[in-house]
Amino acid sequence: MKKKESEPTQPSPAQQAPEVQVVAAEVKAPEFDVDLAQEVVFKPNPGPQTNFLSASEREVLYGGAAGGGKSFAMLADPLHGLNDPNFSGLLVRHTTEELRELIQKSQELYPKAIPGIKWSERKSQWIAPRGGRLWMSYLDKDMDVTRYQGQAFNWIGFDELTQWPTPYAWDYMRSRLRSAFSSQLGLYMRGTTNPGGAGHAWVKKMFIDPGPPNDSFWATNIETGETIKFPQGHSREGQPLFKRRFIPASLFDNPYLSDSGDYEAMLLSLPEHQRKQLLEGNWDINEGAAFPEFNRSIHVVEPINIPSGWAKFRACDYGYGSYTGVLWFAVSPSEQLVVYRELYCSKVTATDLADMILEAEADDGTIRYGVLDSSLWHKRGDTGPSLAEQMNMKGCRWRPSDRSRGSRVAGKNEIHRRLQVDEFTEEPRLVFFSTCTNSIAQIPAIPLDKKNPEDVDTHAEDHLYDALRYGIMTRPRSSIWDFNPAKQNSGFQMSDSTFGY
Repeated sequence: MKKKESEPTQPSPAQQAPEVQVVAAEVKAPEFDVDLAQEVVFKPNPGPQTNFLSASEREVLYGGAAGGGKSFAMLADPLHGLNDPNFSGLLVRHTTEELRELIQKSQELYPKAIPGIKWSERKSQWIAPRGGRLWMSYLDKDMDVTRYQGQAFNWIGFDELTQWPTPYAWDYMRSRLRSAFSSQLGLYMRGTTNPGGAGHAWVKKMFIDPGPPNDSFWATNIETGETIKFPQGHSREGQPLFKRRFIPASLFDNPYLSDSGDYEAMLLSLPEHQRKQLLEGNWDINEGAAFPEFNRSIHVVEPINIPSGWAKFRACDYGYGSYTGVLWFAVSPSEQLVVYRELYCSKVTATDLADMILEAEADDGTIRYGVLDSSLWHKRGDTGPSLAEQMNMKGCRWRPSDRSRGSRVAGKNEIHRRLQVDEFTEEPRLVFFSTCTNSIAQIPAIPLDKKNPEDVDTHAEDHLYDALRYGIMTRPRSSIWDFNPAKQNSGFQMSDSTFGY
């Protein structure tokens, strides 16, 4: 008999093999402190120092008060490019003695930040392993810049910028800021400084006055205040060239110096003007300034609509080859003077100035009077009408300013009085609208005459100061000038409705 093959049987559920799920293994790294696990060569302080190192504007000024970590920030900034073989940088100080201190600090930082970087004493140059180069040099005189004629850099730094008395070196070195690799590396000029020093005025005009701190603004001409643009006929005609930025820093932004309080105590012991510059970072204070009591937080206000009942007048100091300054004043019921508009221009003829003034004040209502430098009534070698008469004939009416003996000193003293805070109103007797940027820059910066401390230095930029002095010395009062001769009802007939005679 043939054996019958048995049929396969299904295993019972109890006999089935268990299903195995494959799961990828996870490796969990042990927890550790990153700062303890690596050597941190340089870590910027939060706030201004970090903002400076990350700024993208073409030209940036970092500084203000002393102790804000300016020098280390300046040394750290080019590190972003030194590992690139196409990087070419230049860092300068004003003198060789100051340069030695900067080189010493760089020798502490750079070998740790970029292993293998070499310092060449002969060339005064850092050379990174990948080829990036940073020169460290000095610019003592303006003509020292010719050493760099024909060279090109994509990063240029000026440490303690206000030590250069004029903007010549900064402007010239801007012409050396060029690179075939600018799209990769960028083009940057960087400056650090405190207020004060021989170059205080021009640095303030370039970086402080054009815009609020920390805000980018289009680069302006420091003489005219106008935005620098591509010229007529250029493919980018009328477009602004590049941006600038001022990043303020104070001692309290640097915990390494501020926490102990020792450095703060030293700064507090300084004379008032130095304390305001180095501890407070106040750019409105300059050594030898004629009006140290000027305080931007007190004497500068935001514009308002001037009430129609307030008396208004204007004052002007004219110059063709130099500058013309025109100020418009309003007198509040409390007798406070409000400078609500300014006009600052050069190379403008008297008749054209008259047209500009009339256009500017077209919506102001009645301008009660104008006061103009009395020298403009003088005949200057011609038989025709004087400059003042030419403006009067245009309908821009003026009366001569007081130029009697002692009027300059009296005018300066009256400005001092006006800058004081009135004990009854608790407000200053003189304020400026924030739109009067040139006046706000010039008045606190104008220096005393070294030979006559009772007067200001007439060689300084004093055009708006003179206009202010002319206007203030007319002794305007709202109670007097509220009388409008054009609206009188008597039988008296005026030949001049502006002045009432």
